[in-house]
Amino acid sequence: MEGLILVFVGAGSLVVLTVTVIVMVKLQDQNGLMSEKIDPHPACQNNAAVFGSGAVIGTLGGLIGLGGAEFRLPLLIKLFRFHGLEAVILNKAVSLVVVATALPFRANAVPLMDVADMWTVIVNILAGSLLGAWVGAEWATRLTSATLYRVIAVILVVTAGVLFSTHDAVAGAPAFTGPVFVMACFVVGFVIGIIASLLGVAGGEFLIPALVLICGIDIKLAGSLSLAISLPTMLVGFARYSRDQSFSVLSQNKAFFLVMAAGSILGTFIGGLLLGVVPSAVLLPLLVALLLLSAVKVWRHE
Repeated sequence: MEGLILVFVGAGSLVVLTVTVIVMVKLQDQNGLMSEKIDPHPACQNNAAVFGSGAVIGTLGGLIGLGGAEFRLPLLIKLFRFHGLEAVILNKAVSLVVVATALPFRANAVPLMDVADMWTVIVNILAGSLLGAWVGAEWATRLTSATLYRVIAVILVVTAGVLFSTHDAVAGAPAFTGPVFVMACFVVGFVIGIIASLLGVAGGEFLIPALVLICGIDIKLAGSLSLAISLPTMLVGFARYSRDQSFSVLSQNKAFFLVMAAGSILGTFIGGLLLGVVPSAVLLPLLVALLLLSAVKVWRHE
């Protein structure tokens, strides 16, 4: 029964965010904020390359329990030649779809009631992450492309460090109690919200270790909680981005977005099935090296 409820929750979330994207694009059209249409890069018109890239990135992320957005962003910038803010917005749109569809996939792993029982943690972190998502999106729209590339590169390096050092984190007692715990959740949420908006990611690579190490939550439950926190956090960042002219990248690249999202969903599902097949001792250093290499390329991108 709980699995069926979670399927409906996931389907409902997907419908809501799809309607949200459509409404935001239509409103932007009506307000005359659409930028002049730009001819897409040839790679964007190759559906096989777009789908395959999404699938490969989704699989890489799925192998470590993530959506792969941190690997997708450098690809959008370097291979598909989207400008900084456009790449972030596209990455966030794809991440929204991946997160929404991931909810029913976890139905058998974590009961819905277990997630609901942690509502206080969700609320405390959301209080910070929603504010951080808006602030992060506000900063991103004000930065020049060159500066944004460097900010993205630095965050990719930080992500690599967090991924390598905390992926095998084990839950223990909560690090704090009482008001200090509430404040710690708010601060962590605020920082992760900023990072999620600047990269266009769900933030699971930061949320899951924080939930395990600070809140003392089992890593499987932490994965489901991170989805519950990420979806509204990304919607807030998305809402802020919808007010910027670069948001028109979605209406100008509808086919690219849909094909990339489909590939990412399939890849994430495949990666989830293969979870644990590739030893972490082999996989993690390779993924960390990939993130670091991506950071260097994004830093040098013009």
